[in-house]
Amino acid sequence: MSVFERLESEVRSYARTFPQTFDQAQGSRLTTSEGEVYLDFLAGAGALNYGHNPEPMKKALLAYLERGAIVHGLDLQTEAKAAFLEGFERYILAPRNLSYRLQFCGPTGTNAVEAALKLARKATGRSTVLAFTNGFHGMTLGALAATGNVHHRSVYEPLLQGVQHVPFDGYYGPEIDTLALLERQLSDPSSGLAKPAAVLVETVQGEGGVRPARLSWLQGLSELCERHDILLIVDDIQAGCGRTGTFFSFEAAGIKPAMVTLSKSLSGFGLPLALVLVDPALDVWNPGEHNGTFRGHNLAFVTALAALEAYWKDDRFAQQVRRKGEYALRRLDGMARRAPEALSVRGRGLFLGLVCEGEALASEIRAQAFQRGLMVETCGPEDEVVKCLPPLTIDEGDLKRGFDLLEKAVTAALARVPREAAPASAPQRRAGGMA
Repeated sequence: MSVFERLESEVRSYARTFPQTFDQAQGSRLTTSEGEVYLDFLAGAGALNYGHNPEPMKKALLAYLERGAIVHGLDLQTEAKAAFLEGFERYILAPRNLSYRLQFCGPTGTNAVEAALKLARKATGRSTVLAFTNGFHGMTLGALAATGNVHHRSVYEPLLQGVQHVPFDGYYGPEIDTLALLERQLSDPSSGLAKPAAVLVETVQGEGGVRPARLSWLQGLSELCERHDILLIVDDIQAGCGRTGTFFSFEAAGIKPAMVTLSKSLSGFGLPLALVLVDPALDVWNPGEHNGTFRGHNLAFVTALAALEAYWKDDRFAQQVRRKGEYALRRLDGMARRAPEALSVRGRGLFLGLVCEGEALASEIRAQAFQRGLMVETCGPEDEVVKCLPPLTIDEGDLKRGFDLLEKAVTAALARVPREAAPASAPQRRAGGMA
């Protein structure tokens, strides 16, 4: 029995899917203790958009540590924090004509969601929050209340009260306008839906199955929130930091949310860092009203600034991501055309999913890929989607090799898994969600 099985909690998950002991990592590659190399199309579940041990961030981190600079600082003012704040304003906010205040909360995405929900209620004086079917926002009780999947929710109820779920774009099929349904509920005093403080949305639902909202739907949602004086909160924890081809996933829709939550790849190096971007008019916190011991991770400020300086001074990096996303989409479409009754594709940028007819096929593709040296994970309500999250910095050779391996895995899985009857539900919208 290994030390992990002997001592580590049964809650571990990724270690069961990928039963190897990893020792080193660089770029898009992970190396085991035995020297086996795997291509990483999981990228820390979206926390490693710039790959493993990216050189600009590593150099900045080592230099900072070498000079004995402050590491833990609660929310004290530090040189590292000041430099990050100024860099975020210069490279991210100002070019996009955004004027958010930055709130540092606990170190993970779920902490950012909790803070945003609390602030929305405080700022509006209302308690109801709307979240969407298939949404995922974290595992603490407030964020979990906004998460749709019963697998995550059921054991821990009752959760935060006042969160109600409404249908995401395309939930009832392409012919049903889910915003029209929501507009009707909000306009009807007898609908049973109290006026919400906020609407919480992922522009591309990640754990819910790589489901992109159409840009027109996002624009309509923003307009609906403005009409009804509801705060729009965009959860950009997995879809942000360049994953969809722009720094924020909502940029292509031309909307300006009241709040934005960021984490995962924000630090640029896999270090814990979470952030809520807040419209200044909503920054009604009293000092210390929402706090946390680890809300000032100075090492993460250093690497986050290095990431901004390395990749976001102009649009060249984002253009590269979009080109890689177009290539990835073509490769996945080619795989899906081999078995259109069993496979389809959806997503945006380098946030793509191969939608399978069932969990058995998706799981077999994942297993076959790992046998060949490629790490991909599954997601969706029934784990029926193979999620592709290669590092945004991946070179063309590894990108091609990864999809070559995935294609072989798909071929092998299709031969091994018996076909199910075609589902009666509406066909999946293909990749893009850009209409």
